[in-house]
Parts: sequence; C-alpha cells; structure tokens
Amino acid sequence: MRGDRVMKRWQFWCWLACIWCVATIVDRCWWSLQVGVPAWDQADYLNSALDHGRALGLLPGGAWQGWNNLLDLSPKIPPLASLVNGTVMAMAGDQPAEAAWSLSLWHGVLLCSVAGWGQRLHGRGFALLACGLTALAPALLELRTDYVLEMPLAACCTLALWRLDVWCDPDHGGRWHQAWFATLAALAAVLVKQSALLVLTPAGFWALWIALRCGGKRHQQLVLLPALGGLLIGPWLRHNWVTSLGGTNRAVFESAAREGDPGVLSVESWIWYLRLLPEQLGAILLAIGVSGLLLCWLQRRESKTSQDQPWAWRWLLINLISAWVLTTLSPNKGDRYIAPLLPMLVLLLTRGWWQWGLWLQQRRPISAVPLLVVGSLASLPAGWSQQLTRLKSRPVGPVEALVQAAGGGDPAVAKRTVIVVPSTSDLNQHNVSFYGRRQGGQLVGRQLGGSRQHVRPVLERAEWVLLAEGHQGSVRKAAHKLDRAVRRSGVFEQVIQLERPRGGSYSLWRRRLDHPVTTPPFASQFEQLAEGMANGPAGLDPVFVAVGLEHMLEGHFSYREPVQQQALARLSLNPDDASARWTLALLAVLANRSNEAAVQFAALERLAPTSPWPAAYRSVVLLAGWNPWAASAVADAAQARTPDTLLVALGDLSGVLGGAIWRLPSALQSVPAAVERVEAALTPSAQEQASS
Repeated sequence: MRGDRVMKRWQFWCWLACIWCVATIVDRCWWSLQVGVPAWDQADYLNSALDHGRALGLLPGGAWQGWNNLLDLSPKIPPLASLVNGTVMAMAGDQPAEAAWSLSLWHGVLLCSVAGWGQRLHGRGFALLACGLTALAPALLELRTDYVLEMPLAACCTLALWRLDVWCDPDHGGRWHQAWFATLAALAAVLVKQSALLVLTPAGFWALWIALRCGGKRHQQLVLLPALGGLLIGPWLRHNWVTSLGGTNRAVFESAAREGDPGVLSVESWIWYLRLLPEQLGAILLAIGVSGLLLCWLQRRESKTSQDQPWAWRWLLINLISAWVLTTLSPNKGDRYIAPLLPMLVLLLTRGWWQWGLWLQQRRPISAVPLLVVGSLASLPAGWSQQLTRLKSRPVGPVEALVQAAGGGDPAVAKRTVIVVPSTSDLNQHNVSFYGRRQGGQLVGRQLGGSRQHVRPVLERAEWVLLAEGHQGSVRKAAHKLDRAVRRSGVFEQVIQLERPRGGSYSLWRRRLDHPVTTPPFASQFEQLAEGMANGPAGLDPVFVAVGLEHMLEGHFSYREPVQQQALARLSLNPDDASARWTLALLAVLANRSNEAAVQFAALERLAPTSPWPAAYRSVVLLAGWNPWAASAVADAAQARTPDTLLVALGDLSGVLGGAIWRLPSALQSVPAAVERVEAALTPSAQEQASS
C-alpha cells in the first residue's frame, strides 16, 4: 500500500514501540486484576528463576558459588530463560506479577523478530500489521501472562528463523555478521528449551545445504555453529546430558502414555493442532487471513508487480510445514507446544489481511488502512475474553499465608522443610517452595504420600506437614493414608487451618514438643549405605531409596557437609580408608561431580583389585561426565583383570559413544546381557515382596 513506501525507518520503529507498550499495558492490567497463585508448572519455573537469580548473587539468600553450582540448577531444561528471568526478578521483584516483567521482555524480542521478518517478506507496513496481529492473537496474548517457557521459546525460535533467512538469502546473504547473528539466535533458542530443535532442525539442514552449494565464505562460517555451540551449550550439556535425556523421556514419551495422547501416525494426531487454531489465533484473524490468501492466489495472475520477496516466502512456508510435521510427530501433545510456530502462522495469515487491504485500496483508497485497523481490533474481544476467563480459573488459595505461618519467606528463620501431602493447583510442593524462599527465605516444600512406606518416615522425622480437608488433588490413595496417619498419630498438632475459596480447607501441622525426633540422623547412616555400593547393583537400590526419601524429608541436603568433613578427616589419617572413599564417592555422585567421583573410584580400584564394581562405577561416572574415551579405557582394563559382563557392556557402550563404531555389533549383544543382569540383581525376592 502507498503508506508503506513513504514510511521512514524511525517511524517504523516508533510504531513498533507503541505496539509493545500498549500490549504491555494490557498485560499489566491483567496482572493487577488477578489474585491467584502460580500452579504447578508456573511455580516450578518461578523457582528456577529464583534459583538462578540467587546463584548469580542477585537475589537475597544467594551468592556466586562457581559454574558447577550454577549448572546444577538446570538438570533437565537449559538455563537461558531462567538466567534472564532471574535477572529480571532481581530488578523488578519476586512477586509473580513482578517477575512477569520478563515475559514482557521476551514479548519485545518476539515483536522485533516478527517486524524484521515481516520487512523481508513484504515491507514495513506489512511488518507492522503482522506485529499488531501477533499482539492480538489469543494464544500469544495468554502466553504473555503465563509464567512458562513458551513465550521465550517462541521469541527465540522466530528470531533464529528470521536471521537464518537473512544469512541464507542467495542474493544478499553469506556475510559474517549475518552468520554470527543467526548462529547465536539458534543457540539461544536451544538454550531456552530442547524442543526448539523441532522447529530449527529443518532450517539448519537447509542452511547447511545452501552453504555447501554456495561455497566461499559460507564454508568458513559453518565453523561458527560447532564452535559457539561447544562454547555455549557444551558446558551445560556435558554436565547434565544424562538427566536431560531422562527428563526428555519422561516429558515426551512417558507423559504421552500417561495422558493418553493419540498415536503419532493416527488421524487424530495429525489434526490435533489444526483443531486448536480457531481458538489460538481467533476466528476473525483466521477467517480473514485464509480468505485473503485465497484472494491473493486468485489475483496473482493479474498482478504484474508485487512487493513479495519470493525467497523469503519460500523459506517461511517450507520451514513452517517442516516444523509443523516434526511437532506433530512428537508423541506428547499440549496446547502450548505449538507456540513456536504461531508467529510464522501469523506472518502467513497477515499476507491474507494485506491482500484484502490492497483490494480495498483499489476500490476505496481512503478506507483501506482504517478498515485494516478496525478488522485487527475486532480480534481483540476473543483474546481478552479468554484472558478474563483465565482470571476466573486461576487457582486461588491460602498457600502464602500457610507458608508464612511455617516461617517461610523470612531469611531470619532457619532452614525448614514442609511435607506437602495434597497436590492441587493452589497448593503443591512447587508453590510452597516459591513462597517459602521469597525475600531470602529458606523454607522448601516436598511431596510425600505416593507410597504407604512414606507414613513411618514422616511420623518419625518430619517437622512440618501440610494437609487438605476436602479435595486432595492429583495424589495416590497412599496420600490419604498418610493424611489420616498424621491426624491420628498424636505426634503433630494443628497450627492453623484456612478455608479454600472453592470449598474445603488446608491445615498446617507441626511436630509436638513432647514428640521430638528420636531416630538417628541420616548422616550417621550414610557411611553404611555408601559401603553397600561395594556389593554392586544389589547395594545400589537401598542407597538410592534411602537417599531419595531423605531428600524429600530434608530438602536442603544438610547431611552432606558434615558427612564429607568427617570422611575427609578420616582420609587424612589413613589414605587407604575404603569406607571414607566410598562415602566421598557417593557424595560426589549425588552432587553430580563426575570427576571427583572418578578419583575416589580409582582409589577403590587400587584397594579392591579383584572387585569389578569400583571400575564399573568409575566408567559410569566418566561416561556421565561425557568422557566416553576414558570410560571405555577403564572398563576394558578392568575387564582384562576381572572379566565381567557389565564391564564388557560398559566398554562397548562407551567405545561406541566415543566414535568406535566397530564395537557396535558387540554392544548390541553385551548391553542387553548387562541390563538383564542388573535387573535381576535389583528384583526383590519373593520374601521381600511379601513383606512390603
């Protein structure tokens, strides 16, 4: 349209700033109206931001303790979003509404990315229209006020695809600054969430093909991705690759099975996200956009000139379709998981809106722009209505008051752990921990009640317990048994009981002074548990059962420091103290310090040369620290001394992961045999099963 040709650069960016400011004002109005508390995922991500802000020394209760401690905080999901969110929290405040300023920041990145990409596709006027529709799309409007990772993920993926488009441009691409920008943007997206790979992988292969075909400087620029990837992602991935794989498996495959998601090749799976588009984008935005695209196709033969950039549109369409297919093929389905594709869909639909504007301009030139503005604003009621519905559905409960009654949110109160038996959107271990650690507080919530075996430890050792009267939430039957046991035991006394807005109540219970904890502290048991590792897999199960329960009962891991100091003191007197070595090795494993654990297991190999287990453990921790070559060498050397099927499997597996592909046939035989042996060792006997 005519205004697009005369719009100056500064005017464009001023209009873009206005769109962001208006959107942010709307978001702040929503936050001022909401009185709910963060639910499960939202509280979990708030906790992660709090953790990272503390680790950077920016929030009360924290201090810089080194890179390893920082990497410990993101075992499953990369840390970039939490680092940014924690920094914003330090500046804005740690109330949920204050912490949500980070979402406005990520939304600004998204709008800038859409604006830049839109300019490439069809000019500045088109880009502003796309930004306006992006701000109005109901799903993206919701994500601006939902403390999850999808807004930063959508922002970084859109930024990466736009910059890759610029770098891959056959006429104007291939410059060094473009390569740097595109690489950093792609790595930023992956550092927000691993699912960015579903969106970026097709674009990455296309960019690789273009670089190999064009040659020249592009060949040299290809080095940027592995070099910067190793620098930026490598430390986190090496530190957390095992837990990240485990978390991805639970989030993608186990969650899909648990939630009953459709099979990936079923018709229901292929239309799963399509059926959400009217609600996510709005019926008006979708209808005008689709009809406009049809009009554009019909009129293309009549139009002799066009502002459309063929390469940019080809890049958008192919990557949109490819990313849609990969996202659909992911087993786990969720409304939020399509969020990184929504900005591309909005850009595509904006072309339809623009075509209607061109059609109107040919017939009523004066009315084209006003009608486009009115049409876009017509999308607002759907999004705002959805936001108002969310206000009513937000969980509301007395979690903050309950936490304060237990001493949470007060840095002067000693470290405390509260056992949370119910699991509801308004009261769960995640939001208890968040409110308990605000303002430098040291109270954490832990979920127990999933097994009837939890009853006795809670009665013997727990200091604080939160119970529910009425609906218990998503808990197992064992939680109801724990609830009854706490109430009837006489060990705990009720401190406070607060009503829930939707019926029922929550109550806080404290251990009575006349029923002190009499069981030996966990630190006194740790040495014996660690020594059990010398028995191989059979000794591992009681170790991790006991440790896992302890981490629930005492969420601050306070046992570690005294146990470590005691073991080091004994080792200084006798370097051949095997018990101290086992203790330090287990502590290092629990703290995810693979190199420290490897040192202790190496010493235990020397002290017990006929046992295969120290070498097997050493190989495992070296592999966990992504040193497959050393892991393979250790397993092979031990196998030569003391032949064992597990050592053979570890040597083969580590060798394959280290690049020794010729060991793959052997690994296909040795690994299943080792797994079978380990499972047999971990299977409880009939007598043990009967007793449990």
